[in-house]
Amino acid sequence: MPHSERHIRLFRNGRNQALRIPREFELEGNEAIIRKEGNRLIIEPIGKGRLLSLLATLPPLEEPFPDVDKDLTPLDDTPL
Repeated sequence: MPHSERHIRLFRNGRNQALRIPREFELEGNEAIIRKEGNRLIIEPIGKGRLLSLLATLPPLEEPFPDVDKDLTPLDDTPL
């Protein structure tokens, strides 16, 4: 995916610094996450698949999962 850039101007909106996002950089949805990495601002849309993306960034678990089939006991068929 080629990187594109565009010169923009920052402005004040009340007590907040703001910018207008040009049409070619529009994000889907109505919400986004913003974070600062060094002197860069990263803006990411909040959308479908966010949990899967987050899980993909986590390191693998070191401890093994328990054998759940071995640890299960049969359910009692008595009605509640």
